[in-house]
Amino acid sequence: MVTIENLYQLYLKNPNCSIDTRSIRQGDLFFALKGPNFDANKLALHAIESGALYAIVDDESLPNDPRIIKVNNVLQTLQQLASLHRSKMKAVVIGITGSNGKTTTKELTAKVLSKKYNTLFTQGNLNNHIGVPLTLLKIKPETEIAVIEMGANHIGEIRQLCMLTHPQYGIITNIGKAHLEGFGSYTGVINAKSELYSYIDDHEGMVFVNSDNELLNRLSVNIRRFTFGSELTNDLFGELVAVDPNLHLAWEYKDMQSVTGTKMIGAYNSENILAAIAFGCYFSVEEHDINDAISSYEPSNSRSQLIMTAKNRIVMDAYNANPVSMEAAIRNFHQMRGTKALLILGDMLELGEESDHEHAMILKLITDLDFEEVIMVGPLFERIYGGDDWLSFKDSEVLGQYLKKNPVRKYDILIKGSRGMQMEKALPFL
Repeated sequence: MVTIENLYQLYLKNPNCSIDTRSIRQGDLFFALKGPNFDANKLALHAIESGALYAIVDDESLPNDPRIIKVNNVLQTLQQLASLHRSKMKAVVIGITGSNGKTTTKELTAKVLSKKYNTLFTQGNLNNHIGVPLTLLKIKPETEIAVIEMGANHIGEIRQLCMLTHPQYGIITNIGKAHLEGFGSYTGVINAKSELYSYIDDHEGMVFVNSDNELLNRLSVNIRRFTFGSELTNDLFGELVAVDPNLHLAWEYKDMQSVTGTKMIGAYNSENILAAIAFGCYFSVEEHDINDAISSYEPSNSRSQLIMTAKNRIVMDAYNANPVSMEAAIRNFHQMRGTKALLILGDMLELGEESDHEHAMILKLITDLDFEEVIMVGPLFERIYGGDDWLSFKDSEVLGQYLKKNPVRKYDILIKGSRGMQMEKALPFL
């Protein structure tokens, strides 16, 4: 069997890795990962034919070939290679996790820090036990800061990712009722997300904390930290000063006083923006560069996007959903809606035993806020609702068929739901 050091020398000759034969580049190292429904060992020879220099496999039955490197476990080998590479790079690593807002915070923070530093950040949602190693392997000798997003759906996962990334700095955006199925309970979510704080504290790093969040404030009280929020006693003071519907924030740090305009909607995003400003201030990015980075950032990929179609004004916030983000999106939409408003809400997934209760609480919120026109998508909302005042569809494809036959015009519309509900399929019909 090849050693990790030997494999690392091969990696250094052409430091590009792939796990997908559809996107292989000439000279890549191909890692033949396995999952519940696939085994990329079967594609090893195809990967080499497509340009991979070597294929790393863990199937002993594959033919002996100098281009096929056999290991005991491909995933563990990928992680060990990434860990070794991380140990040899001098880049400062910032770890970001949280139930909501971690991707937006990551992108904003990277945009701010890129004004002064050679900055690498997690692309897309490559934030798990596979994506994080692949991101670490993109760190180059000239990389000064790496902003690494860490996702989790079970206890211990953040700790494992920290052991790979060795972050010196970190932030938990918030802790909400997400992935309850995997964590077991809200207490499980708290314990899992807090693993980032524990690692950084154990290694004498620093955490960035939104002190307006009582839970995060309490969990970090004995850790070296940089605080931000609406109290003047914070290291960074910041507050939302205008919504038109885009957000405008005023902030103060040491002798700096500034106002930042954005292309973002949703008051809940002010926390993500302040987090990025906090990192910029701590790492001595110039005030005008911080403001320029924030003001030029445009949300994408169905994350709090304000979309004007020929027929309607749409708040597209369908990348994911849990009870906290669903409530925040609905309350924000309530404040900005016009006379004709429509909610299109998809099920919130992975809530385990809390699912019925949490869906019922969202329906109560909708009623309390006097929304009259509501479309629900998925069996979870439908089972809890049981009424006939609002429309309900089993999935987004059936919803699309309905909207095609029954056009909606001149409405303010919120589209929100879990990733698995594929709520974006409704957009072409609106």
